Amino acid sequence: MLPPVRRTTRRRTGFSLMELLIVVAILMIIAAIAAPKVGAALMNAREMAAVRHISTLHNAELQYQSQFGRYAASLTELGPPASGAAGPSAADLIPGELAQGVKGGYQFTLTGTPTGYTINANPTAFGNSGRRTFFSDQTLVIRENWGQEPANVSSKELKN
Repeated sequence: MLPPVRRTTRRRTGFSLMELLIVVAILMIIAAIAAPKVGAALMNAREMAAVRHISTLHNAELQYQSQFGRYAASLTELGPPASGAAGPSAADLIPGELAQGVKGGYQFTLTGTPTGYTINANPTAFGNSGRRTFFSDQTLVIRENWGQEPANVSSKELKN
């Protein structure tokens, strides 16, 4: 007589394809729920950074005015010099990136006026890098507009 045939059972290792598909589907649902919230948080962070950059420009304008007796008429006057020492044409009071006018998803413009200056900050991609536009001047009051229209002196004051 022959010995009984011994059946060997294979042990299951790893996950089945169905289990992996279920896990991937659950992760995709969680990502779909979280993605808009992350995008909104990033946009809010860019907007708050734009407000801080406006404050930086105010401080630079005050320093420029105390050094040269007038307000700077452009961002380049506040920025770093291309070469040589700092002076009225490039006072080295703000970083070079901000002096070029684009930083953190916002386009900054500084315009000299007979009595001071105006600052505008507008999103480079409205609805993506920001939902608000900002305005300020030598009064140091920052104003906001919820929309694509650039904020101006009659826009709502930003609440801190």
